[in-house]
Amino acid sequence: MSEELLINITPQETRVAFVENGMLQEVHIERARRRGLVGNIYRGKVCRVLPGMQAAFVDVGLERTAFLHASDVHCEQDNGDSSERCVEQINTLLREGQEIVVQVVKDPLGTKGARLTTHISIPSRFLVFMPGSKHIGVSQRIEAEEERERLKEIIRGCAEGLGESGFILRTAAEGASREALEKDVVFLNKLWLEIQERVKSSEGEMRLIHEDMPLVMRTMRDLADADIEKIRIDSRETFTKVHRFASKFIPALAGRIEHYSGERPIFDLYGVDDEIQKALERKVQLKSGGYLIIDQTEAMTTIDVNTGAFVGHRNLEETIFKTNLEAAQAIARQLRLRNLGGIIIIDFIDMEDEEHKRQVLRALEKALERDHAKPHISEVSSLGLVQMTRKRNRESLEHVLCECCPTCNGRGTLKTPETVCYEIYREIMREARQYDAQQLLVLASQEVVDLLLDEESTSVAELEEFIGRPINFQVETLYTQEQFDVVLM
Repeated sequence: MSEELLINITPQETRVAFVENGMLQEVHIERARRRGLVGNIYRGKVCRVLPGMQAAFVDVGLERTAFLHASDVHCEQDNGDSSERCVEQINTLLREGQEIVVQVVKDPLGTKGARLTTHISIPSRFLVFMPGSKHIGVSQRIEAEEERERLKEIIRGCAEGLGESGFILRTAAEGASREALEKDVVFLNKLWLEIQERVKSSEGEMRLIHEDMPLVMRTMRDLADADIEKIRIDSRETFTKVHRFASKFIPALAGRIEHYSGERPIFDLYGVDDEIQKALERKVQLKSGGYLIIDQTEAMTTIDVNTGAFVGHRNLEETIFKTNLEAAQAIARQLRLRNLGGIIIIDFIDMEDEEHKRQVLRALEKALERDHAKPHISEVSSLGLVQMTRKRNRESLEHVLCECCPTCNGRGTLKTPETVCYEIYREIMREARQYDAQQLLVLASQEVVDLLLDEESTSVAELEEFIGRPINFQVETLYTQEQFDVVLM
């Protein structure tokens, strides 16, 4: 499988495209004015403790207070294993006005503030360092038991003398030498000592203590692995920085990093901008003629599968089966591309054959295996809906690039001109009964006024006769289709 990373740099934003076999699979965008907060460490102050929610709100100097749940608060019995963290009441762990060191685990999403934890973790190329823990774990993607034990043994040796220091070996650690792992441990320990010094020197302040790497360096740390064939960067300055970083920390990849100097924009190489545009639409067309409808709401994302123009060649059940199989592949890609997280409900087309159902579910599971966000299929409901979750710690592509429509306020629909006309009639009757005016002036959008003067002209004449006053109309170009005013003259 051919894999490439395309990195587009401008002063305003950085964009990274992850391409497999010439097809865009993931896109990451970071803007200079609004960098992500995940991984940042802050000294904050508890401003509210909510026993009913088992949570607290913490002021870390951001626009909105951040959220800290009791399960994310370190306590003495913790051993670093998230599955065995102690559970205590929030008001025994925190008090209002208390200063604490916290790390962002989820960016602010929509109207919600950032999600915090006091379980600090600092990633490097091969490891995730967890100060205050004794746990040593290995990524589940490293499957060979012999390799897992080798890595654990190396880290146990390196961790001696570092006090309570836990580590998780990342997927990239597979096959890494003892020397490379030891360098990572030394680097992380040194970084943690620097962070501790900053914490001590910032007592009484709410401020940023440690900021995670910018997107380009995070990409090299988290996404670039042995399967990547090329990393193309369209900025000479950034190429130099990345090449220097790779030569020091990822020498095996240094030779695959290229400076792209072509005349065409780098994202034109695989039609990346066109794919991003398609990823902002509700409808996703399948090659067979079927299609998906993807609706993202605050509570969940729903995906509906339809056969569309695909009629098949044999029978209805076979047509449905093939559409669902193709949809399973497309859904897995769209989840990565759009960075959809949280609860996801998939409504495949109903199938009668149990073997077909099993194969479609297996196809979806297999297509999701390459997803870095660790999606999990929980069950198929009694209604035949596939219920799944996908880890969400950053905004979706739609939320990064778009904003709520000011005309419909996110409803996705508008009242028809006819509906607005009838609302205007009711408002005219209300005004005519209450006030004594010589005439009335209706201000409305072009579409509504056109309808009032054309198809509704008879109704308007009857209304004028009923109230005994003339009604005039004026187009307001800045009004939306739903806006109108009735002015007494």
